[in-house]
Amino acid sequence: MFQQSDTRGRGNSAVTLLELVYHGIVRSVRKAHGNPLMSILVNVLQTVVFVLAFYFMFTVLGLRGMKVRGDFLIFIMTGIFLFMTHVKALGAVLGSEGPASPMMQHAPMNTAVAILSAALGSLYIQLLSAFLVLFVYHVAFTPVELHDPVGVLGMFLLAWFTGAAIGLVLLALKPWLPTFVSIFAMVYQRANMIASGKMFVANMMPGYMLVMFDWNPLFHAIDQSRGFAFANYFPRNSSIEYPLTVGLVLVMIGLMGEYFTRKHASASWYARH
Repeated sequence: MFQQSDTRGRGNSAVTLLELVYHGIVRSVRKAHGNPLMSILVNVLQTVVFVLAFYFMFTVLGLRGMKVRGDFLIFIMTGIFLFMTHVKALGAVLGSEGPASPMMQHAPMNTAVAILSAALGSLYIQLLSAFLVLFVYHVAFTPVELHDPVGVLGMFLLAWFTGAAIGLVLLALKPWLPTFVSIFAMVYQRANMIASGKMFVANMMPGYMLVMFDWNPLFHAIDQSRGFAFANYFPRNSSIEYPLTVGLVLVMIGLMGEYFTRKHASASWYARH
């Protein structure tokens, strides 16, 4: 008699969820800068600076001969784009609204929407930034030719997915171990400057060096992306299945951890951070 029934159909619920996610994406894009165009421009500049820095480093150190046969800048961009997508997705999910956030007081907002919005917002910025950089390079310098563009895009999404999965696990741990999570995230993001293997060609790496990199799902995604980008490169020391499996396992662990954390949410968490 006193129960309130929900008369909304599944279609209306789906539309409401998509609307919430859309507004969450807009909010996450605006988080870095009030003007969303400036957020994208800043990210594009970061990407260009990374690409130029590695280009000059390879040139000065005389390491251009280590690359696969093909466009040298495409070799660098495949590493930089996937690296930035991975670490930015991790940071976005880790920085998303938690269960004790004031935003959760506004129904029907929930942590799932906040996490999904942060992850998709990060993907939107990185995808648009990569497209703009490639477009300018294609028009102003030399035509961009990718052996399998769909495969390269798939590896781009795989790098984003694994970064978001790691961020989800850290987000679940954050209320319990805030200092550890903060330090671990910073160390992981910095370590991937080297551990991602974006400066190396995996097929040319000796076995004793390979073991220092093949634990990293981002290393596999970058190497496989170069296999799709260049017609004459066939990755032998990496796989698509490994990062995909690691990402799915981490998502399951992260979802279970986030559910447990949400059930024990306390307003005092945010007072400690």
